[in-house]
Amino acid sequence: MADNVHKGHRQRVREKFLREGLDVFEPHEALELMLYYAVPYKDTNPMAHKLLEQFGSISSIFDAKPEYLRQLGYSDNVISLIKLIPQINRLYMTDKSLVKDKTVNFNELGEYFMPRFYGRSEETLYLLLTDFKDRELYSGVISKGSINSTDVPLRRILELSLSYNAKCAVLAHNHPRGSILPSSKDLDTTALICESLKNINVRLLDHIILNDNEYFSLANSRFAKRIFSR
Repeated sequence: MADNVHKGHRQRVREKFLREGLDVFEPHEALELMLYYAVPYKDTNPMAHKLLEQFGSISSIFDAKPEYLRQLGYSDNVISLIKLIPQINRLYMTDKSLVKDKTVNFNELGEYFMPRFYGRSEETLYLLLTDFKDRELYSGVISKGSINSTDVPLRRILELSLSYNAKCAVLAHNHPRGSILPSSKDLDTTALICESLKNINVRLLDHIILNDNEYFSLANSRFAKRIFSR
């Protein structure tokens, strides 16, 4: 009898979502629904409440490191689902932002990169390459971890630029939960890459630094002359 009641509750929640969307759900109700797909046979309402109590907000739950979630006793099914959601969102937002002819608007580079960094909890370096008509040739992650002149994948940047016969390049990396202002290492690394690209006739146009809510353009800052005008 209890199983039938539980199944009936899940079905009603799903129907409510399909009919009205998440706008009518409280945060714990949205989590309860999500957890159905990782915990098929138990009431997920208590787990939803527990997650919110432990982390304080929806975004903090999704940003939690897998190791920490595991330490708290959550199963691999639950952890995989929690980590999947922001990354699926990033894929969705990136795909929605793509222009049909892949022409890049260099006046809106912050808006171009923001969706590509949704849900990233570790420092990530992204490279964009374009041709002489500003058409996108390559766009992707080239490294993860601390970004500095000693471990930046300079060789990969140069190889990709030559392979795609690029004319211009743009870098972007994030400061997860940190200031968007560049560090001295950020400036030194950008200058190194700029000079190296110049040697193969590729122009580095900008380096965008992002956090969860905003971005900073080195090319439009007081550091531009030091880096891009050598």
